[in-house]
Amino acid sequence: MSQLPVIVGFGGISPAGRTSFHQGYRRLVLDQLDSASRQETLVDLATLTGTASRDASGRFLLGEALLEKDALAAAVEQQVCNQTLIRRIHADWFDVNAVLFNRPATAKPAEQAITFRLRNRQLPQVIPSNWQVQDLGSGQSEVTIDGNCDLIFPDTKTALVQSAGMLPTGFEPGKLYQSRNHPRGLQMAVYAASDALRSVGIDYDELVNRLAPDQIGVFASNSIGQLDDLGFGGLTKFPALGKRTSSKQMPLGYAQMPADFINAYLLGNVGTTGGALGACATFLYNLKNGVEAIRSGQCQLVLVGGSDAPVTPEIIEGFRAMGALAEDKQLMALDDLAELAEEHYRQACRPFGQNCGFTIGESSQFLVLMSDTLALELGADIQGAVADVFVHADGHKKSISAPGVGNYMTLGKAASLVGDLLGEESLRQRSFVQAHGTSTPQNRVTESHVINETAKAFDIPAWTTSAVKAYLGHSQGTAGGDQLFASLGVWKHGIVPGLTTTPAIADDVHSSNLNLPLQHLEVGTEGMDSVLINAKGFGGNNASAAVLAPHVVEQMLTRRHGEAAMNSWRQRREQVREQAEAYNQSAVNGLARPIYRYDHNVLTGEDLQISADEIRLPGYAKPISLKVNNPYKDFC
Repeated sequence: MSQLPVIVGFGGISPAGRTSFHQGYRRLVLDQLDSASRQETLVDLATLTGTASRDASGRFLLGEALLEKDALAAAVEQQVCNQTLIRRIHADWFDVNAVLFNRPATAKPAEQAITFRLRNRQLPQVIPSNWQVQDLGSGQSEVTIDGNCDLIFPDTKTALVQSAGMLPTGFEPGKLYQSRNHPRGLQMAVYAASDALRSVGIDYDELVNRLAPDQIGVFASNSIGQLDDLGFGGLTKFPALGKRTSSKQMPLGYAQMPADFINAYLLGNVGTTGGALGACATFLYNLKNGVEAIRSGQCQLVLVGGSDAPVTPEIIEGFRAMGALAEDKQLMALDDLAELAEEHYRQACRPFGQNCGFTIGESSQFLVLMSDTLALELGADIQGAVADVFVHADGHKKSISAPGVGNYMTLGKAASLVGDLLGEESLRQRSFVQAHGTSTPQNRVTESHVINETAKAFDIPAWTTSAVKAYLGHSQGTAGGDQLFASLGVWKHGIVPGLTTTPAIADDVHSSNLNLPLQHLEVGTEGMDSVLINAKGFGGNNASAAVLAPHVVEQMLTRRHGEAAMNSWRQRREQVREQAEAYNQSAVNGLARPIYRYDHNVLTGEDLQISADEIRLPGYAKPISLKVNNPYKDFC
């Protein structure tokens, strides 16, 4: 009997804020929320960004004023809204008006030879043949050059792309724990994974005591590694800039490092691990591995996620050179503007409308999955379930970056599974699509054709399709996680985030069988039974996930386990919900800190108890069995 991978926790950090308890989702639909939810999200953003802090009296400190929660929410609303979602790149990331761009030059002597003085330690190790060096003493030398001299002048230029989806301004994950020069993407992963784990409402040590250590898995990565100065970015450019390469840049740059950090510094995990890479489909690749691990019985608890921090001048320039990003001059041309104001930067990403390129974004998102049996046993709060994830390549290609045919297969299989599980009427009337929706002219045509043709094939008359990159930008490998958290919120608040940055659907978009809402769409908390998360990745990496609503999952589990078992689960769930909400309020008040266990319970081989049947580890209640199923018995 296959186990159903149910979602029992989720967390992260994105341009919309904290992911757990739907806080990030709420930022997307802020103007549609009830007053209590709206107030809580505004306060959460205020404490997250350091705009306000909780006082010992229980009130909030804003500047020198002490305010109650409702007054704080009203006071900070405009500020925290301005500090979130897609916006003009803030100086905390880099100065868009002074991007480092060194300029090579050849200096030629005028009437006399070129002569200058410098410190001996600044001399090159290999002295050029046309240099004459005279030691002046006191650590100084005079250099005379006979002929030309090649130079590199420090220079800057104005960035041609100035919009991005950045984490809330003022939020600094590295200051919340001992980050020890960790690259930004790994700082974000520590925060996001902690947020997801604590959102479960069950202490992780309790989970560990219920499971054998090898029944836990972690599948996480990103698509391009850590490319800021503390990772591969510094590794590759520091020597050319005359800076020292550190011992951490090489190892911490690897793309699988989000999983490694979670294993080593959060969970102490000795079970299954891995980091799949698939460009924009990376999150869904890891989700597929997690789903298969639980469904097969290999794992009962899995953490799935990704963390990408690509808002750097070098990555932006790389995508710009490809013609993939929306440049400022193109955005001005779209709206016939002489210059861009802040509101125009916020509308840079326009899925399925007249657009000119995607907008880079950063994000870290994690899911906690359990087997349905374990979830019921523990009283875990079930937020939905991942029925399956389908992956297909594109076949032969001319250009490696061009779209192909693989996405038709992934989305078609996901739709077919939803129809088989929930019925054709549910698929046709109560499913929706979170599209990849990059805001490129090519994507709006090709992805809309994929979704529209799939809708035709399954007789879906008006398939609701949205794309949250309109708010968050494209976080590369973590984009599927952004799409997923924005979909889970629909089953809490009943609103599908609309394509609000898109003025009108472009004429070349295939939409005969699609509903592409330009405003937020009210559907009710049980109005949608499923969502299909779609990814069309660079290089032919396509993936589509079929995710089921919590009310549907409860119906399925009742058929499997019976009403008595479900009633017992509901009773146990009350305490779990209380514990989870306690964490939520701690985070809202700015008091929560990430889990980070450096040099904690480090084990060596001498600490283990090893027999032919099992291995026992200190700190784990249950052993790891060495008795594995032989899948090749027919060969024996």
